[in-house]
Amino acid sequence: MTGRILYLIRHGRSDFEWAGDRWASVRGEQWDPPLSDKGREQAGLLARRLRVMDLDPFIVYSSPLRRASETAEAFAREAGTSVSFDDELVEAHIGGWEGKPFEEIIESDPEVMQHIRHQRAIWHRAPDAEGGDRFRARVHDAVERLLHKHPDENLLVFAHGGVINAYVGELLALRQEMFFLPENTSLNSIDVEGDTRGVRFLNDVLHLTDPHFFE
Repeated sequence: MTGRILYLIRHGRSDFEWAGDRWASVRGEQWDPPLSDKGREQAGLLARRLRVMDLDPFIVYSSPLRRASETAEAFAREAGTSVSFDDELVEAHIGGWEGKPFEEIIESDPEVMQHIRHQRAIWHRAPDAEGGDRFRARVHDAVERLLHKHPDENLLVFAHGGVINAYVGELLALRQEMFFLPENTSLNSIDVEGDTRGVRFLNDVLHLTDPHFFE
């Protein structure tokens, strides 16, 4: 297979933005909320859209975190296929913030709330966090490993907003941690030709036609 396509797909909306009164690390105490009702609806619409796209031959990978895996599995059921999981596709871990009360994090870094309000990345602000170059390298290496492992198939990767930013940002040599906010269940498409990568489109949510999905 010569030219093929990598689809980076963000999970559907989840039940929680953070876990109770503690911000939990994805690599320690799991911050791992399931999809919300709206998220499951989004995932179903995405699954039906993907099923009628010209994807063959394809392989599906997902982050093992529930919001991503449940989104991937909705498509797998629709398409009659299976999902493989890769731990390197999880969102960035947050180092010294793991398990701490959210109020304590705000007290130690008052600018965190401003970053959240403006939907900017914050994981790199935590002590000993994975953010920045380490996170990008981990994500880039994981996706490239999967592309080389499956040289004759289109690759669908169900993951997270930070993961999508990390991979695409690395391709475009952008240093901003979050240069765009992928919508829930958005399609982000990369052309793959040998070792050459080219962005086709980002943040495609044409399957979400009802405004309530963005409320």
